[in-house]
Amino acid sequence: MPVVVVESPAKAKTINKYLGDDYTVLASYGHVRDLPPKDGSVDTDHDFDMIWEISPDSRKHVKAIADALAGDDALILATDPDREGEAISWHLQEALTKRKAIKKSTEVSRVVFNAITKSAVTEAMKNPRQVDLELVHAYLARRALDYLVGFNLSPVLWRKLPGAKSAGRVQSVCLRIIVEREMEIEAFKPREYWSVRAVLETPRGQTFTARLTVLGGRKLDKFDLATAEAAELAVQAVSSRALAVRSVEAKPGTRNPAPPFMTSTLQQEASRKFGFGARQTMSAAQRLYEAGLITYMRTDGIDMAPEAVMSARDAIKDRYGDNYLPGSPRMYKNKAKNAQEAHECIRPTDMGRDAAALRISDGDQRRLYDMIWKRTIASQMAAARLERTTIDVGSPDEQVMLRATGQVVLFDGFLKVYEEGRDDDGDDEGARLPQVAEGDTVSPARDALQADYEKAAGSADAVVETRKSAAAILSDSGAVLAQQHFTQPPPRYTEASLVKRMEELGIGRPSTYASIVTTIQDRGYVVKDGNRLIPEDKGRLVTAFLVNYFRKYVGYDFTADLESQLDDVSAGERDYKEVLHQFWRDFSAAIEETAELRITEVLEKINEVLEPHLFPPKPDGSDPRLCPNCGAGRLSMRTARSGGAFIGCSNYPECRYTRPFGPPGMEDTDASGIPPEGKLLGVDAGDNIYAHKGRFGPYVQRGEVTEENKKPPRQSIPKDWPADQVDLEQAVKLLSLPREIGPHPEDGVTIWANIGRYGPYLKHAESISHKGGTNANLEDVDEVFTIGMNRAVEVLASKPKRGKPAPTTPLKELGEHPDGGAVNVMKGRYGPYVKWDKVNATLPKDIDPETMTLEQALPILAERAAKTGAKKKAAPKKKPAAKKPAAKKPAAKKKTAASKSSSKAAE
Repeated sequence: MPVVVVESPAKAKTINKYLGDDYTVLASYGHVRDLPPKDGSVDTDHDFDMIWEISPDSRKHVKAIADALAGDDALILATDPDREGEAISWHLQEALTKRKAIKKSTEVSRVVFNAITKSAVTEAMKNPRQVDLELVHAYLARRALDYLVGFNLSPVLWRKLPGAKSAGRVQSVCLRIIVEREMEIEAFKPREYWSVRAVLETPRGQTFTARLTVLGGRKLDKFDLATAEAAELAVQAVSSRALAVRSVEAKPGTRNPAPPFMTSTLQQEASRKFGFGARQTMSAAQRLYEAGLITYMRTDGIDMAPEAVMSARDAIKDRYGDNYLPGSPRMYKNKAKNAQEAHECIRPTDMGRDAAALRISDGDQRRLYDMIWKRTIASQMAAARLERTTIDVGSPDEQVMLRATGQVVLFDGFLKVYEEGRDDDGDDEGARLPQVAEGDTVSPARDALQADYEKAAGSADAVVETRKSAAAILSDSGAVLAQQHFTQPPPRYTEASLVKRMEELGIGRPSTYASIVTTIQDRGYVVKDGNRLIPEDKGRLVTAFLVNYFRKYVGYDFTADLESQLDDVSAGERDYKEVLHQFWRDFSAAIEETAELRITEVLEKINEVLEPHLFPPKPDGSDPRLCPNCGAGRLSMRTARSGGAFIGCSNYPECRYTRPFGPPGMEDTDASGIPPEGKLLGVDAGDNIYAHKGRFGPYVQRGEVTEENKKPPRQSIPKDWPADQVDLEQAVKLLSLPREIGPHPEDGVTIWANIGRYGPYLKHAESISHKGGTNANLEDVDEVFTIGMNRAVEVLASKPKRGKPAPTTPLKELGEHPDGGAVNVMKGRYGPYVKWDKVNATLPKDIDPETMTLEQALPILAERAAKTGAKKKAAPKKKPAAKKPAAKKPAAKKKTAASKSSSKAAE
């Protein structure tokens, strides 16, 4: 029977159900071959020949496919319908050919389907083709480029920028986007401006809010009211004049639905609505796709198959009626440049089944499917009909004008089902306005804004006293309010807005967004705070280095142009070897230019590049790089062994002034409460006792660092002790550690009390620095200073003896691995993990261990095994049958030791 190969066991299980017993469906578990992680895997001297090797974990999967082909001469490659899927099929065909599992008589075909449904799979089987070599060439070009950048640029970073981990062709550009946004935020200078609004009452007793738009007969710009004095005059001008309605304008309008999802918009909307990261979104979408519930989730297309459009229209008519169905189907133009890599939008495979009907158990998958279903249905619904109303109110002398805007939904249309989220927090156009006519007089609604004023001013008492504060000014009637505002810096990127920005710049592609955003976080270049991405010191330094020495290769236009060239390769319009030759010629020259760079030279250059950011001019015109502690040294950026960066004095170690990496003033936010130069706590036994903050937290120190005493006594301040409240007495107690309690009554070996990396503990050993002995944790820091011998002996005796630990009970038993052995979810010290034989893989944060399935566990285990090179232990070999003892021959007797030695001597 034909052998069908897909990527995952979950996908294999679903497809096998559709194809039946006439096919053998096997999983490759993703890519089976990759470039070895060593220099020379892409041979730049021999036309970019690439060396591939089968990963240890994939060998058994390739063997299983080869064994299946031994009984059949038909191989059907049914991997995903994109460039990566095409590459997996190509690798399989190449690997099986090399093993001679594919013979001349073997019929090899490639099938693709955009959804894992019975109709899609069976239809695909009727239309086989060959592996698309143009897509494969695009994959080869990308893989070679990523390899050449990683294996040539990363060593430059390691040598020239201590602590830097690695660089990537697209990841480094993505990092630059985040770093430059952070520098915009830090360099931002807020600008003050004021706004004025009034609550007005109509002759019918209804109220509405209007904002001041004209003052002194001139239209107000945003910054025209720049001070509290100007705002107060504006409030008086509005309050002192009679006001009437000058015009009322109502305009009908429509609002059309957003197009169906593609990869980038799905990631953005899942982030806005659910706070999902890109990886979490794609993981949930992958499961939905493999279960046959949605179409393929890596796509840059927004068009929908005609049969899907009609199915959506039928669902709309059945659920919401004819009024919600437009006269003709909505058509969305596909924005993808490369048609070969553009697929249908992400949509449900069955439009008639919403999330409630499917009863999806996994929470992430249920919410994601619900959003995809609603967005798809809404995209084919009627437009929403709106009425936008504008009311202009003014004084008879036209010196003052106010405007109120409102919006009313006359027919909700697609809004009944779905409304797209937004990244900004801009105000809507307003609610429905009261009915007024031109010429109607309006009057201030007394005390209508009193509560708003108190909230803005921050003090109700101050309001009663003066009726104005630094942040707000209220008219005597309480109906006109001026509020102080400051311009805001651009917001930090979220994963959603970052993906959107990458898409706008033409950087990356649908299949890479999630991995790019995840990689820069995994490398410690970016940290996620809430939902916002903040660059770490390492990320800033790497970006500064690359922008200065490899500006071209982290340029937005260059990266986008290279992506465009790779798209041309997949479209068959460009030779991929030509792209590689052109790139390598210039890139290798840029690498060679950095060979002679010294670390000090690099750091000084980064100081120079970042000087406006790190050392901005002072208001008094003094040198911003002059050390504020010693008044003699110069401040410069320095790097620590951990890869972090800080600002330090050139007079170190005489001057120990430091502050965090970044502009001045950031040190004021330090939670330790210890100034950069340290804090003198007092004098003990003639020594100054200081509190300092270090890379590993705050600590106390006896004396100063000198040429003779480069490492004075130090002790970390316990986490339970507020560092800013540590006094001289506590510091001296800490510096007295370790504390010798005395010899153990049984063996005479000393017992010590100390505070270590993991908290307070006892040590039973000849010395505190002895690597052997017995350690036992103490519950409280204070015990270190008070514990006596009897209690210490009891604590040491109660510590469990070392030995084989008792077997751990699984949190959940998932079942049998295809290769044999139980797969279980276990509870670990650092969180739940999935275990199979000797392979332990930490669960991603987006997977609930309670609802995890075997299908989810298998690819996680396969990925972990591939990284570690772990192999399942082979079954023990059967012992050979015992041989019968041979019959003794009446041969010459064995030589005795004496005869042997005599023979040897004779020789």
